[in-house]
Order: sequence, then structure tokens, then C-alpha cells
Amino acid sequence: MRASLIQIAVDPDESVEDRRVRAASLVVAQRGADLVVLPELWPVGAFAYTAFEAEAEPLEGPTHEVMAKAAAEAGVWLHGGSFVERADDGTLYNTSLVFSPEGERSAFYRKIHRFGFDQGEAVMMGAGEELVTVALPDTTLGLATCYDLRFPEQFRGLVDAGAETLIVAAGWPERRRSHWTLLAQARAVENQAYVLAVGTAGTHADVQQAGHSMVVDPWGEVLAQAGADEEILTVELDADKVRATREQFPALKGRRLGLAPPL
Repeated sequence: MRASLIQIAVDPDESVEDRRVRAASLVVAQRGADLVVLPELWPVGAFAYTAFEAEAEPLEGPTHEVMAKAAAEAGVWLHGGSFVERADDGTLYNTSLVFSPEGERSAFYRKIHRFGFDQGEAVMMGAGEELVTVALPDTTLGLATCYDLRFPEQFRGLVDAGAETLIVAAGWPERRRSHWTLLAQARAVENQAYVLAVGTAGTHADVQQAGHSMVVDPWGEVLAQAGADEEILTVELDADKVRATREQFPALKGRRLGLAPPL
């Protein structure tokens, strides 16, 4: 399975509309991949809190439309990153979209763990309540967004639901980049799963982004990692490696606490 991670730069001088068009062109350019992944809140910027209200969209708004068309044109499974969704009741959510190679929406995920403590996303947005997995022909994706990475119970729940490849779309700050690397590898090792961690590049709302998107295998080995600038990582994944790892070193079967169904 070929996966392409698009570490797009969020430039405050580029309009949201222009960035949508550019992101779609980057997706289409990955024709031949099986899975393409974009980062968190790339249309507006994960720390651009003051723009959230103005740039919020309905679920099937402009970002949904552009990403659906790009997935179909490229013929890929597309995790379209996340955007600021305005629900019918007016609540804002940090929402990720997944599309099939036909351009049909297969799933959406509302970020469960909101960052900011008593400000920003934590007070401006509603919290998602559902774990989301998506069955692809060769693997099952488990969806997470940025700050979720710090909560291992979410990832264990995704594994219990059948996930073999964990997607983390993020807008992670450079000042905590060491945590990004450490946690991505930890989530891979403890769940014996691939982790595809995709961040943004650039600086927005005066917050420098970490970049350094990465692909980690079920043993915790980093297969590929980007630098700080806009970049696309393309990696071949062995879908059988997750199952083989779990058979060779069946740590998940040794669980004593919490729900541990046979894997």
C-alpha cells in the first residue's frame, strides 16, 4: 500500500480559497498512491483561533467539495485533513473527512480532545464523542487529530475497533516537536500498528509549526520523516506487517485491564 503524506505549509498571506485549490492540486498529483493524508486545519491554521468563526463551514461545504473532487480525480483514498465545521446547531467542531477513490465521503471524525485548556479550541469548539475507523481494502484506519495523540486510551479503543493504521492529522507547534516524535512512536509500539502522523509547515498566528511528518511501523521504527518545510512523504507500507507483528509478539493478547478482545 502506497501512502502519501502532504505536509502543506499554512501561509497567512495565502487565502483559504487559494490554499484549497493548491491542496487539491497536491492531492491530484499523488495519483498512483493508495492513500493520501493532509494535516489538521490546513485551510485556516490550527492556531488561527480568531479566524475560526469567519471560516467555519457546514460539513458538506467548500472543503468537502474540493477534497471529494480531488479524491475522485486522483483515484485515491483521501484523508482530507481537518477543517472548522459549523454544525446545524451552530457548534464549531474540528472535523476530519475521509473520501473513497470514487469521491464519496466514507467517514468524518470530530476531534475528541480539544487543545487550549481554558482558551482557543478548548472553549470555542465542541468535543467529538465517537471513535471512528474506516475499512480500506488492505487495512483499517483509525482516526485521530493532533492533541488526541497525548491520550493513549483513544488509540487503544481504535485498535479494539479493528484499526491497523492510525492516522494523526496535526498542526503541532515546533516548541514541542520532541513530544510529537516520541508520542507517535509510542502509539505505534504500544498498539503494534502503523502511525501516519501528518503535520503542517510554516508559521501562522505567530506559532511556528513543527512539520516533521512521519511514518512509524508497528515496531516503532521511523520509516520516513519530513523536515520543517512543505514536503510530501511517499512510503510503501506492508499491510501484512501489522498482523505478523501481533502474531510474533502478541503483547495485545496479554492485556489484563480494560476490554481486550482477541486480535
